[in-house]
Amino acid sequence: MTDVTDMQIWSSLPVPAILIDENERIADLNPAAEGFLNNSAKWLTGQPIWDRLAVDAPLEESLARAREHGTPLFVNDVDVGTGSRAPLVCNLQIAPVMGKPGWMVMLISPRELAGRMTQSHSVKSAAKSAIGMAEMLAHEIKNPLAGITGAAQLLSMGLPKEDLEFTDLIVAETRRIVKLLEQVEQFGNLSPPERREVNIHDVLDRARRSAALGFGAHMKIIEDYDPSLPMALGDPDQLLQVVLNLIKNASEAADPIRGGTIRLHTYYEHSFRLRRADGSGQTLPLQIEVIDDGPGLPDAIKGDIFDPFVSGRENGTGLGLALVSKIISDHDGWISVDSVPGRTVFRISLPRSTGETPEQS
Repeated sequence: MTDVTDMQIWSSLPVPAILIDENERIADLNPAAEGFLNNSAKWLTGQPIWDRLAVDAPLEESLARAREHGTPLFVNDVDVGTGSRAPLVCNLQIAPVMGKPGWMVMLISPRELAGRMTQSHSVKSAAKSAIGMAEMLAHEIKNPLAGITGAAQLLSMGLPKEDLEFTDLIVAETRRIVKLLEQVEQFGNLSPPERREVNIHDVLDRARRSAALGFGAHMKIIEDYDPSLPMALGDPDQLLQVVLNLIKNASEAADPIRGGTIRLHTYYEHSFRLRRADGSGQTLPLQIEVIDDGPGLPDAIKGDIFDPFVSGRENGTGLGLALVSKIISDHDGWISVDSVPGRTVFRISLPRSTGETPEQS
C-alpha cells in the first residue's frame, strides 16, 4: 500500500487539471492550472469555468452528453485562451468524477510546450552548423571576392559608358555576397552573453524608440507591459538585438504605405519550466511577445523559420531569426512562433534574476 495521497497526486500532475462541478463552476484546480490561468485556486474556485476559459470549439452539447452518460470526452487541436495571453493550441481530456454525479475533471495539454521542447535541440544544432559554415565561407570566399571586385573596378576604367553596366553588376553582386558572408560570420563572432540583472522593459523601450526613428517609422508600436514583472537574467545588448530583429521583420512584412501595428506584450508565467535532455530543469517565467497584424508566415516555412537560410522574403538571407534563436538559446531561454494571416506572435521565455550572476551562483 502506497503512502502517496490523492492530494499529492493531484498537485504533481504535469498538466493543468480543473475540477468542474455540476453547475459548470470551478471546484478545484491543481498548481499547473493555476499557472495556466494565471490566478490562484482560492480566487478561481466557485467561478464559472467558461468565464475563465475560452475554447474555440462548440463544447456545450458534447459536454452535456458526456455528463449525462458518464463518458469521457476528448477534444484535440483547439485554441484555448484565458484572457490574459494569446490562445494556445491544446488537447482537452474531460472525464466524469467517480462518486460525484455531474462533476467532471478537465486535463489541458498545450501542444506548444511540446513543440518548443523539440525546438531546443534543433536550434542549438543549427547554430553549431552555421558557425562551422561561417568559418569556412569567410576564409574560402571573401578574399577571392575582394579580388574580383578590384578587377572589375580596374576593368571599368577602360570601358565605354554603355558597357559599364556589366562591371557595375559584378561589383554590386560581389558586395552583396560579402555582406551575406559578414552576416553569417556573426554566428562565430557572437560572444557568450554577459548575463546580469536587466529590466526587460528598458530593452523593449530602447528597441521601440530605435525602430520608430528608422525601419519601423510606418508602424504603430503599442506597449502592453506587466508593470510588476521582475528583473530578467540576460545580456541587455544581445536581447536588444533580438527584439530589434523581430520588430524589423514585422515592419518589413507590413504594407509599406498603410503600415501596421506591432504590440510589445510582457507577462509572468510561473508554471513554465524547461526540462533538458539530461533531466535538469529551469523555470522561464518571464514572457515577451512581439505581435504583429501582418500577412503571417508562409505555411511552407513555419516549421523551419529559425533554421539558417530559411526566409519568407524574396530577398531575405534567412539569417536574422537563426541568430535570434542562437542568442535566446545561449540565454537558456525559449523562442517560439505562432502565425496565422493577420496575427503573428513571436514569444520569448527567459529566466528571472536571482540577484546573482551565473558565475556567482
